[in-house]
Amino acid sequence: MVKFNTDTPTPQDSEPQRAGIQSVEVGFELLKALSEVPGALMLRDLAAAAGMSAAKAHRYLVSFQRLGLVVQDPVSTRYDLGPAALRIGLATLARVDAVKLARARMPALLQETGHTLAIAVWGNQGPTMVHWEEAPQAAPVPLRLGDVMPLLTSATGRCFAAFMPGDGRDGERIRRMIDDELARLRRMPPTGLPLTDVPLDLPAVDAMLAEVRRQGMGRVVHGMVPGVGGFCAPVFDAQGRLALALVALGSAATFETRWDGAPATALRACARQLSEDLGYRAPS
Repeated sequence: MVKFNTDTPTPQDSEPQRAGIQSVEVGFELLKALSEVPGALMLRDLAAAAGMSAAKAHRYLVSFQRLGLVVQDPVSTRYDLGPAALRIGLATLARVDAVKLARARMPALLQETGHTLAIAVWGNQGPTMVHWEEAPQAAPVPLRLGDVMPLLTSATGRCFAAFMPGDGRDGERIRRMIDDELARLRRMPPTGLPLTDVPLDLPAVDAMLAEVRRQGMGRVVHGMVPGVGGFCAPVFDAQGRLALALVALGSAATFETRWDGAPATALRACARQLSEDLGYRAPS
């Protein structure tokens, strides 16, 4: 007797799998629309945001309510994400490795910028380099994995000092580190930095950090390594905490250090997308 393997997909079976299920993709637009607004929506507004008629949206919402993906307030009749959506989101966040996610973006960012890139996290001693990708044509930079960056004379340190929480244990550590660095800078200012870029007192530190927050990233030209310019952009998690930072740096002779230059623009965009992938929603 000849036995047929009924598990082997035929061309007819595999084609729908490649094409997908259009109704699922259409319905997802409703969930996407709800995820992109701060609160619940009326049916007409939700349907408009998803690009479909109210009648069509209502049919999808009935099924989503049965699955717990959407809930409807009985008084206002507004729709919002439900407990099943919350469970899916929390499960996803629990499985996300922020550094692994950032490392996966490095090759594309390296190709876009053409400059050396790095990933930094907040370690036991401060901002610490944990990943490094050198551009093929880049001049070598005397930094190593595990190096801890100063807060006031490196783009990385400035980024962490500006965007780490100002309260709690880490906030106290940052203030102590800033005081220690200020004392060293007063005794021996670095020769690589222009005098105007070296904060020598707390008002100057506050002004520098305010600029970092305003620009959304840290910057140093001729910083702790003379002849090198760099940017550092923050990546936030779903709770709005600083998860890591992306660094781009290169020779000050060829590295564009304008806030709106190509390296800064590419780094900001990558950090913003990573933050969104980690569940972060920027304040409106």
